[in-house]
Amino acid sequence: MALVLFDLDRTILSVNSAKLWISAEVRAGFLTRWQAIRAAAWIGTYHAGFTRLESLLEEAIATLEGASEAELVERTERFYAAEIAGTARPGALAALARHREAGDTIALLTSSSNYLCAPALRQFGIEHALCNRFEVVEGRFTGKGSGPICFGPGKVIHAKAFAEAHAADLAEAWFYTDSMSDRPMMEVVGHPVAVNPDPRLRRLALKRGWPVEDWGR
Repeated sequence: MALVLFDLDRTILSVNSAKLWISAEVRAGFLTRWQAIRAAAWIGTYHAGFTRLESLLEEAIATLEGASEAELVERTERFYAAEIAGTARPGALAALARHREAGDTIALLTSSSNYLCAPALRQFGIEHALCNRFEVVEGRFTGKGSGPICFGPGKVIHAKAFAEAHAADLAEAWFYTDSMSDRPMMEVVGHPVAVNPDPRLRRLALKRGWPVEDWGR
């Protein structure tokens, strides 16, 4: 039995849920178009390799200050059912089934929030989520994160803590992802797998001899 970690956006899912969430929040009036343009620009420059996503995540968390956690849960559940649930990659379902049959410990390792992860865990039958969480006091967000940002090197922090708690060895672990931003995590596991990778990760995977898989859409 091994520890198996899956990225969510564009790995298990064929879409980037953050982009779809921004559009949905604009339509519902929870984000202004200027906020959406700013967020889209951040995401675009990140994918082009010109910025780090931590700043965008911290800024997004800060905008929640004073908002109701219960309302966000409800909005996220509606959003997931309408726009995300039908986007799973066929190969992801096969990989999940294979590792489940082997008795492996399976967890999401994603920059998404615990609110988006909740319906994903139910849909895919996964027990654990290592993800971004927000500080809540008396049912309302403080605008601060809870724990280290789960992105880039931050994913390694989350994974190491989880592995230690479950008596697992990252040198024997699997990690599936599409993004070059996950290079730090891929370099600490024994079985890194590039899934429908972005161009930079594809080049690195071929150079390192890491498996490259196409999980379809």
